[in-house]
Amino acid sequence: MLSDYFKRVQERLELVEKQERPVMLVAAEKVAEAIQAGGIIQLFGCGHSHILTEEVFYRAGGLVPVKPIFVEPLMLHEGAVRSSQLERENGYASGFLEEQDFRPGDVVFVISTSGRNPVPVDVALAAREKGAFVIGITSLDYSGSQSSRHDTGKYLSDSVDLVIDNHSVSGDAILSYETVEVPFGPTSTVVGATMLNAIFAEAIKRMADSGFAPPIFLSGNIDGADAHNTRLIEKYRERILLL
Repeated sequence: MLSDYFKRVQERLELVEKQERPVMLVAAEKVAEAIQAGGIIQLFGCGHSHILTEEVFYRAGGLVPVKPIFVEPLMLHEGAVRSSQLERENGYASGFLEEQDFRPGDVVFVISTSGRNPVPVDVALAAREKGAFVIGITSLDYSGSQSSRHDTGKYLSDSVDLVIDNHSVSGDAILSYETVEVPFGPTSTVVGATMLNAIFAEAIKRMADSGFAPPIFLSGNIDGADAHNTRLIEKYRERILLL
């Protein structure tokens, strides 16, 4: 099974690189344009999808102007089952969306592999309404196999400016075994993290090619990094209070 999982993940990564390359290049250009114009990159996800918002935040070798949107009841540490229940509630997002600082010129990634639950849909719609460019990372196969839980019938893919398919199978689990009753081995996190880091890497190249110095964190465990990082943090701290 160990080798099988590596093989299946590699297949997903190759599929994403081949099929989603054009839209990932668009996403990278939007990220580069936003940062060069003074905007920031925001990310939102519920449950395990929120892990991807942390993956690219305050990350050595990663972009500085990255703001994860943390809504703790929708994460896992305050109750995993409860977080899933809340993600399904129409209207729940209104309780935290008023606090969100979405602006024209920002790029907002909303991540939901199933794409069917109301909260990610409402976040995407709210960010678009405020003028941000919204990118959805989702599985179109997964969404297509399940009914929407949003009261309008919308999926995440209906609610964003750009859709990137992570090509997760319905249910996310990629492996099976003859004596195991349910599929296992999810792929959305490892594939999603690769997608985001690849998009940001391409954005960094595009910024550099245009003569703009990309704002990149150095590892805090490298001598001299503190001064470099502090200078960049001060530039963005007003909009990214978590820094």
